[in-house]
Amino acid sequence: MPDSGGTPSHGEAYFAVLPDRDAALAVASRVRAHGARTLNHPSGRPWLVGRWRDDEMTVAGAGEARIAVIGCCPVTPAELARRAEHLTDLARLDEVVRGLPGSFHLVATLRGGFRVYGTASGLRLVFHAEVGGVTVAADRADLLAALAGSEVDERQLAARLLFPVPHPVPETPMWRGVRAVPPGSVVTVAPDGRASTVTRWWEPPRPVRALADAAPSIREALAAAVDARTRAGGVVGCDLSGGLDSTSLCFLAARGPARVVASTWPGIDPADDDRAWAERAAGHLPDVEHVVWRAEASPLVYEKLLEIDDPLDEPTIGMLDRARLLSDLEGLAARGCRVRLTGIGGDHVAWCSEAHYHTLLRRRPLLAINRARGSRALFHWSLGGMVRALADRRSYRGWLAEAAGDLGGPAAPPVATALGWSAPPRCAEWVTGHARSAAAEVVAAAARDAEPLGPTRGEHADLEQIRSCTRIIRQWEQMSARAGLPIQSPYFDDRVIEACLSVRPEDRVTPWRYKPALVAAMRGVVPDECLARSSKAQAALDAAAGLRENRGDLAALWSQSRLAELGLVDRDRLLDLAARPATPELRTAVLYPAIGCEIWLRTLAAPKPLNANAS
Repeated sequence: MPDSGGTPSHGEAYFAVLPDRDAALAVASRVRAHGARTLNHPSGRPWLVGRWRDDEMTVAGAGEARIAVIGCCPVTPAELARRAEHLTDLARLDEVVRGLPGSFHLVATLRGGFRVYGTASGLRLVFHAEVGGVTVAADRADLLAALAGSEVDERQLAARLLFPVPHPVPETPMWRGVRAVPPGSVVTVAPDGRASTVTRWWEPPRPVRALADAAPSIREALAAAVDARTRAGGVVGCDLSGGLDSTSLCFLAARGPARVVASTWPGIDPADDDRAWAERAAGHLPDVEHVVWRAEASPLVYEKLLEIDDPLDEPTIGMLDRARLLSDLEGLAARGCRVRLTGIGGDHVAWCSEAHYHTLLRRRPLLAINRARGSRALFHWSLGGMVRALADRRSYRGWLAEAAGDLGGPAAPPVATALGWSAPPRCAEWVTGHARSAAAEVVAAAARDAEPLGPTRGEHADLEQIRSCTRIIRQWEQMSARAGLPIQSPYFDDRVIEACLSVRPEDRVTPWRYKPALVAAMRGVVPDECLARSSKAQAALDAAAGLRENRGDLAALWSQSRLAELGLVDRDRLLDLAARPATPELRTAVLYPAIGCEIWLRTLAAPKPLNANAS
């Protein structure tokens, strides 16, 4: 979290974009911290101020134009210089962003105005706010909040206690006066330094391609995503859980110039067959160093919660797995790794929601009925619940408005979640009436203008699942980079998402085959015996053991709860649950939002080492 002067104070990466105005000079001096860098407008005034590594910044300019790409992208300064030389309108950069592989922000200035792009996935977000009489954009909401002197919006905090938090609620920042740019949109600030507009630059592809036609495109997009991380050579760490997602990345990474270290964490569940599949894959990769860590050395879920001090700009349920996330970074760094690739995202892009059956039923009814019957047998859906869900014709706006009035209701049956717009948001019993009312107001207000992320339930569900996950991965990337070894998730590159979402849903989701899109795309890259896996480890024992072993830390967390001080949770109820880790109430992730919000509030209150009056 930045100090009140606006300067990040824990060594994290960040950037702010300033207009070409004299008033921005004072803002720039407040953004700078130890180690900060500055790139200037052609006029010499500060344009980009922040902290970034050399390998994640590519910048070039010509005449009155400057273009910077921040993140993972193989574009060269010469390519950007050519673009800048012919740039007459910032809007023409939409086409440039849509054509580049990787995961990155693109920032450009032309004749005093500027434009900032994030990713369509939501992994790289953009925010903007008025500071000192000018509009400033940044990749972190907390930076802008500190610069503008904004306060946390407790209503938004109450809404983050919901499980899940429904679209579009997460697109509202936690601070009053800070505005978010929705994923797939871009913010443009006029040369006067004040007026700003937000417009769309990305739309999801329609899912109309047959898998046989789309599989080469998926393979090419995923290969380009991996190549963007390995082309610089050196040593690259790569998760190898034994699942299809990480296994595919390992085989693609092994084809590049970097030396690959494959990392496997066995689970503690005796039924977990991940290690066997990982070793089977490693047997086909003689040039890859395969490291299998000791299962008993793996941190459990809920471990070291009281030690978390990462400065984040919103609460995240990713806090629960932070210790596990960072557990192998030291060992990989000791082996020379400069980045760690994860298979996270494969579940979200190579698979898709059964909610597509809702639309498929109206287009190909016999096929839809066959698939629905198979899924009912696989997931133990009730027949009545399945029929009701498939017959439901509510709009997204209507569905969300109804959900706002039923936050305290029982959890929806799995079939309603699978075939509906999403899982209806719910408040846990330990959330106070005050917090529930505030959350209901937030959801009801969002419902009045809410638009689904896609024209059908399935397309909306696919994109919402992607965005929900990237909000967690965004924070994990910041945590890991701060810890010394950044993680990256190639499946969430926009080009990979586009290739996968273009496939017809009947070719992506079926009860009869496991991840058919990824299997088809990786045929010829990954050995057939590795593509034959149809199981997935669940890590349920790891979570249960984590609750037992860390109940003392959870009790300490709730005994000094800031959420309770704000009147948002029932302290006594949470302390009682901490003392009963085996209670059936905790078999799901229902506790995660409260822990994420509580730890986030603790990090906000942590002492800041820099001068809060920096100017």
